[in-house]
Amino acid sequence: MTTMTEASVREFKMPDVGEGLTEAEILKWYVQPGDTVTDGQVVCEVETAKAAVELPIPYDGVVRALHFAEGTTVDVGMSIIAIDVAGGAGDAPVAAPVAEVPAQAAVQTPAQAPAAPATAESKPEAAQAEEAKPAGSGRQPVLVGYGVAASSTKRRPRKGPEITVSQVPATIPAELNGHGGAPAGRERPLAKPPVRKLAKDLGVDLATVVPSGPDGIITREDVHAAAAPAAPATQAAPVAEPVPQVTQAPVTTPAAVPVPSYDTARETRIPVKGVRKATAAAMVGSAFTAPHVTEFVTIDVTRTLKLVEELKQDKDMQGLRVNPLLLIARALLVAVKRNPEINASWDEAAQEIVVKHYVNLGIAAATPRGLLVPNIKDAHAKTLPQLAESLGELVSTARDGKTSPAAMQGGTVTITNVGVFGVDTGTPILNPGESAILAIGAIKLQPWVHKGKVKPRQVTTLALSFDHRLVDGQLGSKVLADVAAILEQPRKLITWG
Repeated sequence: MTTMTEASVREFKMPDVGEGLTEAEILKWYVQPGDTVTDGQVVCEVETAKAAVELPIPYDGVVRALHFAEGTTVDVGMSIIAIDVAGGAGDAPVAAPVAEVPAQAAVQTPAQAPAAPATAESKPEAAQAEEAKPAGSGRQPVLVGYGVAASSTKRRPRKGPEITVSQVPATIPAELNGHGGAPAGRERPLAKPPVRKLAKDLGVDLATVVPSGPDGIITREDVHAAAAPAAPATQAAPVAEPVPQVTQAPVTTPAAVPVPSYDTARETRIPVKGVRKATAAAMVGSAFTAPHVTEFVTIDVTRTLKLVEELKQDKDMQGLRVNPLLLIARALLVAVKRNPEINASWDEAAQEIVVKHYVNLGIAAATPRGLLVPNIKDAHAKTLPQLAESLGELVSTARDGKTSPAAMQGGTVTITNVGVFGVDTGTPILNPGESAILAIGAIKLQPWVHKGKVKPRQVTTLALSFDHRLVDGQLGSKVLADVAAILEQPRKLITWG
């Protein structure tokens, strides 16, 4: 294989496509080694904890290597594809993508590496910065966290005198190779943001971790190794003063925690990652942070269904999605307008209730990748046809798996329609950061007392969950009662709206 010209190869790193996310799974590659690519061309699709996103390449050139296979979860900041921007004349592409073993796993530690000519890591800092610059100039970022600043790809310089390869002794002292105590005045340990987050989650002090990565960088494996000693270990019995035998309490052995058993031959394991993993974490956080209260009301929505049929024939609504959800959404928006304190969030840091003077209406949507809750921005300001158009676009985009991370951020209140599954009602969990969520049950023909007589009517049950820290029972009840009143008498959309 002909060696690639280092100066002509650009490494495209996994960008932060979701405002602070630390990893993404490669769903599909659209290019292979040897393919020609142009600036802005989509080369792969990745799934973050929030959505599936297509990644464009910022270079013109020839694909030399795909560093990870489809289905691999990659940390933000790791190189995923190499592009020869010189056009690849005479260079052979790397045909096999590296899938299971990350790039840094194959790098020897300073103590293991034999003496060798300086590589890209030991080049002068100015040369590294020059190679890190994307091709072209004046480009603007096209993804969140993906920019063109050379500093984003340049390693932070170490403090103290520069040490060249020829100056490093054959046996590296412990205080220099990271395997001994840190000398006084040493800067904080080198580690990528995902590794720092892992250390924080595991309660590991990075200053005590022995690095194994190149140039003393701490890897995930190093953090896990440092956390391992926290497991049960043999401890010396504490020295205590003699105690009279009669005063000693009997020692009781706690009952062993039963270990779950698995029948692997008849079970299937589904990895929890991407949107499903993020949803699970968000729901646990919401359920155990916000004190939930849920109230219910069963109502006659016969008049609302008649209005839906009339709107379908209206020329101003032609070509738009007109269904009961449209009028329920409008009813909730009117109820929020009448009771603006419901549209709020809790600021834990400031210990304040933040009342919002806009409504970003979330609509829970079940998709093949899990539950998504995109929201309609400034739904309060939309006319009925505009709201219908926005609902149609939101649902179609979610079903196609193309919902963007931005579409799922900033929601204020949410609607979840469990009735489409034939469910009468439920106790929905709040979307994190929101104050209320309205669940719609199945609409069924049932016997109902109407004008003093029992008649078959279209009946449904509404459930409103709200955060009891900022919404008391009176406010929550008023909002639910207003929604119910509008759906029973839809003319209130005019008198109240």
